[in-house]
Amino acid sequence: MQVENTTAKRPTHEVVYQRLREKLLFGEFAPGQAVTIQGLVDTLGVGMTPVREAIRRMISEGALVFQGNRRVSVPSLTPSDLEQIVYIRKSIECELARRAAEVMDEASIAKLTAIDTALDQAIVDNDLPGYLAHNYTFHANLYQHANAPVLADIAERIWLRFGPSMRVVCGQLEAENFPDRHKDILEALRRRDGALAALAMERDVIQGMEQIKQGML
Repeated sequence: MQVENTTAKRPTHEVVYQRLREKLLFGEFAPGQAVTIQGLVDTLGVGMTPVREAIRRMISEGALVFQGNRRVSVPSLTPSDLEQIVYIRKSIECELARRAAEVMDEASIAKLTAIDTALDQAIVDNDLPGYLAHNYTFHANLYQHANAPVLADIAERIWLRFGPSMRVVCGQLEAENFPDRHKDILEALRRRDGALAALAMERDVIQGMEQIKQGML
């Protein structure tokens, strides 16, 4: 999973891809919402060619779906989709957390703690985009320390599939008091306990996906 580098000079098509990716991850697109080339051209202020390339790339990754008659939309998850996503996330992200716990130093853990503090503040402020961004960044930053790029890439692709559905979680942020699994993960990291980190991540995954499931119902 990637944490955005805004300082490096990148080709336009890559910038457009990253922007579209953020819109999916951070709640700007809802499940089932249509995505049009012209709409993105107008929103992003770029030409049609890089937008088309970004959309094609998103379709190949399963983050967008082509529905015929030149229509593209954000996929709506089915119960079967959710079941499969939970299985993959538990398998991949728990292993990433386990590996990261064994190598992260104090400075890296402190940075992750700061991200989680910003996430907590977004909840207090009822800041939907902020919550989604900090939640994603927490996971992405953690997984970067696992030194497992193949697993991290799989996790990234899965997040793009369920990211838009995370919007439903935020509607419950103030209504329900859920256990803070991120705090459990951070404690496991401080102990350098890979097994405990994996267990905390499993609980975090199950809790988050169950909220999505309930929101869909």
